[in-house]
Amino acid sequence: MELSSIQKERYSRHIVIDEIGESGQKQLLNAKVLIIGAGGLGSPAAMYLAAAGVGTIGIADADRVDLSNLQRQIMHSYNDFNKPKVQSAGETLSLINSDVKINEHYTFIDETNIEEIIENYDFIIDAADNFSTKFLINDACVKLRKPFSHAGVIRFNGQLMTYVPECGPCYRCIFNEPPPDNEVLNCSQAGVIGAMCGVIGSLQAMEAVKYITGVGELLTGSLLVCDAMTMEFRKVKLPECTGDCIVCKNYNN
Repeated sequence: MELSSIQKERYSRHIVIDEIGESGQKQLLNAKVLIIGAGGLGSPAAMYLAAAGVGTIGIADADRVDLSNLQRQIMHSYNDFNKPKVQSAGETLSLINSDVKINEHYTFIDETNIEEIIENYDFIIDAADNFSTKFLINDACVKLRKPFSHAGVIRFNGQLMTYVPECGPCYRCIFNEPPPDNEVLNCSQAGVIGAMCGVIGSLQAMEAVKYITGVGELLTGSLLVCDAMTMEFRKVKLPECTGDCIVCKNYNN
């Protein structure tokens, strides 16, 4: 494919970067990224990927826009109240970039549909807000050999890591099992700073861009931890996958 004159103008700030150039921009335009969760993390991730020219963006979410979402979920506005989040997201992303095809998956992600949904995407962004879905995403991605970016936020804190098959441990290698119900506070109970979602969600978009274009070092084998109260970032080295993880043991042989 050749970039049109309009595309060369739109993506000029990418094209002048030696590591990206026209070839990298073409890779972005041909890429397919699925974002599971159209909330605090999914909003900045989706908007930056749309602006970057990722050719196909899938949004999976079963919720509707609530007033309490608007403090951090920047894809949605007051006028979107009670609208399915995937619909609101699709409308917002289409306004950002008409080059992008938006796939709206208005459904709860569970074990009956996740493999069918993720199989046609090149990279998955875990922007879910609960542990059970995060483990579900991990297990399906390991099974189908799909790279993904995990992230989580609460209060002033955030973390993210990236899984690429054969390039480091998966989420379950590190955390093993979801915590028991009600043992760990969620954002509705403990709160979250909206801008924290923006920081971490944007970094998830950055990981997707790097994976698609093949530039830089991904957060494989490392967990990036951010404490916004002290404005400290720490990159924590994760242990190697030893084969003890039941998911890797089953699907990486």
